[in-house]
Amino acid sequence: MALSAVLLAFLTLSTFLLAHGEVLSLSDLKWTLKNQNGSIAIPAEVPSQAHLDLLRAGIITEPLLGINDFTQRWIVDDNWTYTADLTPVLSRKESSEKNVLVFYGLDTVANITVAGHPLAWVNNQFRQYVYDVTDMLASPSAHDKNLTVAFESAWLYGLNVSSRPDAEWVHADVFEYPTARQWIRKVQSDFGWDWGPAFVPTGIYKPAYLVSLPSSTADVNPIFIEESSLEISKVGQTPIALPNESAPWLLNVTLFVRSAAAIHSPSIVISIPELKITSHNIPVSAVPADTGSPTKLQATFTIPDGVPERWFPSTLGTPKLYNITTSLHFTTSSSSPSVAFQTQTGFRTITLVQAPYTEEDVRERGITPGDQWHFNVNGKDFFSSGTNIIPYDPFYARTTSEQVRWVLESAVLSGQNMLRVWGGGTYQPSDELTGGYDFYTACDELGIFAWSELIFSDALYAINSFILESVEPEVRQNVRRINKHPSNVQWAGGNEIEGIVIQINDTQANGTHYLDEFQFLFGDFLHDIVSEETSSVAYTDCSTTGGVLSLDPYVIRYANKTPGFIYGNSERYNYDASQAFNYSTYPVARFVNEFGFHSQPSFFSWEEVLQSPDDFSFNSTVVASRDHHPPAGGLAFPNPNANQGQAQMTEAVQLWLPTPGTSDGNQTFAQWCWSTQVFQSMNMVSEIAWYRRGAGLGENNLGSLVWQLNDIWQGTSWSSVEYSGRWKVLHYGMAGIYSPVVVYPFWTPTNQTLEVLATSDRWEAVRAEVQLTWYDWAGAQLGTSTRSVVVPSLNNSVVLQETGLESFLPKGKSAQEVFMLLNVTAQVEGKTVTSEQVFTPVSLADVTLVDPEIEVTRGEDFTFTLSAKGGVGAWTWLDHPAGTVGHFVDKAKGTPSNGFFLIPGIDRTVQFIPNAGLSTVKNPSPADFVVRSVWNNTHT
Repeated sequence: MALSAVLLAFLTLSTFLLAHGEVLSLSDLKWTLKNQNGSIAIPAEVPSQAHLDLLRAGIITEPLLGINDFTQRWIVDDNWTYTADLTPVLSRKESSEKNVLVFYGLDTVANITVAGHPLAWVNNQFRQYVYDVTDMLASPSAHDKNLTVAFESAWLYGLNVSSRPDAEWVHADVFEYPTARQWIRKVQSDFGWDWGPAFVPTGIYKPAYLVSLPSSTADVNPIFIEESSLEISKVGQTPIALPNESAPWLLNVTLFVRSAAAIHSPSIVISIPELKITSHNIPVSAVPADTGSPTKLQATFTIPDGVPERWFPSTLGTPKLYNITTSLHFTTSSSSPSVAFQTQTGFRTITLVQAPYTEEDVRERGITPGDQWHFNVNGKDFFSSGTNIIPYDPFYARTTSEQVRWVLESAVLSGQNMLRVWGGGTYQPSDELTGGYDFYTACDELGIFAWSELIFSDALYAINSFILESVEPEVRQNVRRINKHPSNVQWAGGNEIEGIVIQINDTQANGTHYLDEFQFLFGDFLHDIVSEETSSVAYTDCSTTGGVLSLDPYVIRYANKTPGFIYGNSERYNYDASQAFNYSTYPVARFVNEFGFHSQPSFFSWEEVLQSPDDFSFNSTVVASRDHHPPAGGLAFPNPNANQGQAQMTEAVQLWLPTPGTSDGNQTFAQWCWSTQVFQSMNMVSEIAWYRRGAGLGENNLGSLVWQLNDIWQGTSWSSVEYSGRWKVLHYGMAGIYSPVVVYPFWTPTNQTLEVLATSDRWEAVRAEVQLTWYDWAGAQLGTSTRSVVVPSLNNSVVLQETGLESFLPKGKSAQEVFMLLNVTAQVEGKTVTSEQVFTPVSLADVTLVDPEIEVTRGEDFTFTLSAKGGVGAWTWLDHPAGTVGHFVDKAKGTPSNGFFLIPGIDRTVQFIPNAGLSTVKNPSPADFVVRSVWNNTHT
């Protein structure tokens, strides 16, 4: 990128700003990578990671191929040094310049040397590092003209730290690399997790720059804006209570600046051109001539409530955004220049409501006593529909905005309004120039909330001054950066740790020690930092929590609970497939932020990484080696516990679907993979329906976030979108059950009760028409009825309630012979919405299917009309070919559609909408689109 383009790009961002001067991207330098003994010396790139540079040099093959996650472990055990020749930079330097080195991400433990001078030792992957290197560049030591970043193996560093005599024991779930991760501020899943590999990467993994500021030029602004924060809230708002929605909006701008010249009388002007609003000149602190440390500047401005249009998630309104211009005016010794930049943001209030329910709520609304736990946007409670996200790739440096945006678009297309940024991964970035790719800005634009977490997961974390000194700037920098995004809804201290420490406290003799450490870190230290940096979003100590005894002061509830009351939020995992649809095993909770069941990726994804025909089998060594559930608990390979995870998926398919087995080995493997996805979708849709149902019951459940949305590789996982961007069956299932108005059959076989409910997540009552139709497996219609119901706001209406299976089955038919198709149609905000579900009284494994004889008519623009000429095509599924990315929509309705029951006489026309940017096959042949159904589990 040319220098002028770099400057222009910086001046449009609020995260990295420069008012004149030279910006050199370190990507433009010539880099080399060496291992510790020098036996490997290859060209390198920035940003990058060692594995990626070794791959480009041909030293290794693609890390995701075959069993490379095992064979490439030698890379983890070595130390890797990145070196760049600074000679071109030094030859252009002026003696009057100040030079600032900026790293937006170093992974993770490294010594930095500039021109032979030791600069810094770093050990935190999540921090931004800025250094004044003026004197070092001016006098290279011993003719060393290099920039060197020498990385130490994070794994070996973790072993060294944890083996110190003063290192206390701390509990941590072990996935592959043991004892290391909780001692190092690094992506926790880099050391392995139950859905991904353990590559433990290293490198300069985010963009880096050298900023030169002329200190003696009178007509130039010699200033570098290191950090900027823009937060919009209501006057008087705090993160712990519902704000006054009619109060004025408060815009709080915070800048951290370094200047090569003294700025005596600076001021800030805030304007919103679209609204024709401009503040007066707001005086801020004087800035010294100091490029060694930043100076904080802060300005606030209020505007009336009714002036800007509010930002809403796309499921509830319009994600309206404005460009806010911040102008920094100042005087130097001889001039009065100014700097202006734009920040894209939106106006909204978001509150995590945790106050106790009142006696009136209990008495008049039938609420189960306890505390609330749900989100409120712009003064309105809403149902949070969504999923959880993990890192997009084992190697952050090769993640692209296009890949991420497709995953986010997929979430929106499936009716989601919230994503949880899981605390074992990474802080998601806001833009490409500082973060390598964009996440939060895309969330803002697409209208989807992001629940943010600090990076602590499934471990206790030892408390010492060394760790705290590293964590504090990490948290402050990331909270400030994300403040401007209306999509952010809260900060959680970490993932699943509260439950761990309560268990340790109950079972370990010295458990109170660990409870005290948890309280200090998550109840006090991190809480106070986040609260100091934001006034618009809440902090919770943990992703899954029992709630609070008090919000002011902040007092975690822990085990202080009254029987029969409901507190906090919940999660649910049950790998006994026989209990998959047993509602008594589902939590009755205010909010369920994790629940899932694992499945295999598609045959197409396996084709990307399997290298031998013998590998294409459900339990082949390579396939099973990628099942990390339950985790290995160490470095044994292949995972010695994989048989348990494989058995759970196998049993699920055998219980609920025809067991795959045909004369064609590849087809059988493909059907096994797909069938695990069908079960996953059935299970998750059942749970989502249950939690949505809870919005109208005593628990007042207002949230369901499925584990998980995206994949980090091609392997067994809980995802709904595969590594390539291909949608699993679950993703289409969510598109149906996350529709604004849904119908669902709640069947309890133990007492043979069927309750059909219509559920709405709208803010107004909705009139819905529900059609219930019985069919046999040959496709004959056996009876139909239509019911009209009015569904109250965030509530349910009973459509049908029956007891005794024989009393409501079609006359003369057994449970094995029939199924019910349920359709709902409603008018929502002037648009027609529909949703469809199926009720089968018994498992599909126990019914006598009829060959559906599916006929496909291929039309223009990847349009496919599917007709069942024989029997019912249960779970009819259309696959797009390898190399393509996209999704199928119902041609008439325009909504995502796949994995449906194809009934004779009721044709389905779907269209494949490709993502041209991500597809490597731009013009696939319509003949390469594959149709399958559960009939094909046992028939070719």
